[in-house]
Amino acid sequence: MSDSAVDMRVPGFGHGLGEALLIEWVAGVGDRVERGDVIAVVETDKAGTEIVAERSGRVAAHSATVGTILESGAVLYRLAAD
Repeated sequence: MSDSAVDMRVPGFGHGLGEALLIEWVAGVGDRVERGDVIAVVETDKAGTEIVAERSGRVAAHSATVGTILESGAVLYRLAAD
């Protein structure tokens, strides 16, 4: 992986919710994403939530598989500069 790759973390879900179920990867490994693009969809006990890219780059790796329970703050994917 590139030295400029960074770990992107699961955002906080708010309202005391500390975890969510990963139900879909929208951006695959190798895909180019722009800031604000949907990366993944998770489900909390309240609703489905889209996780969006915080910056532009190329998805270098996924750190979780569909069906995984994600803790807020855990590494979700790795983003590399083009």
